[in-house]
Amino acid sequence: MIVRPQDPFEAMLHRHRGLLFSLCRHYSRRGVEVDDLLQETTLALWRDRERLLSLSAVSQTALIWKIGRNKIIDCLRREKETESLPEGYEIADEDRTLLRELHERIALLDEPDRSIVRLQLEGYDYKEIGERVGMTEKNVGVRLVRIKEKLRKSMDI
Repeated sequence: MIVRPQDPFEAMLHRHRGLLFSLCRHYSRRGVEVDDLLQETTLALWRDRERLLSLSAVSQTALIWKIGRNKIIDCLRREKETESLPEGYEIADEDRTLLRELHERIALLDEPDRSIVRLQLEGYDYKEIGERVGMTEKNVGVRLVRIKEKLRKSMDI
């Protein structure tokens, strides 16, 4: 027997639980942190529930994604932990410049290319990236080859 929530807000959360969980997992792989992000996101949605419940299903989904993403980014900025490099480790200025330039070039990519690259840099495999951006695993691989070539050419590497 399936129990469906009676409250409209709870029903909306129930319908979008997969989206919310995926969004939180996109930004964190640590279970406790994912739970915290999910809780903060739910609270942000609760605060905007009247507007959310007045929208069509498509608009509702888009706004849930936007509110959730913004809240997660805010939470992560507040709690940003920095890892220190081993003692005596120095990054060459040339390497810093190259890395900064690469990140600037990535930021200039169109969607979904930018998302594909960022997801790969975060350690997701092709299948997981494909699920998140709506592509096949093979298509993700092909896109990454093309994106990398485009970045190489733009940086003259």
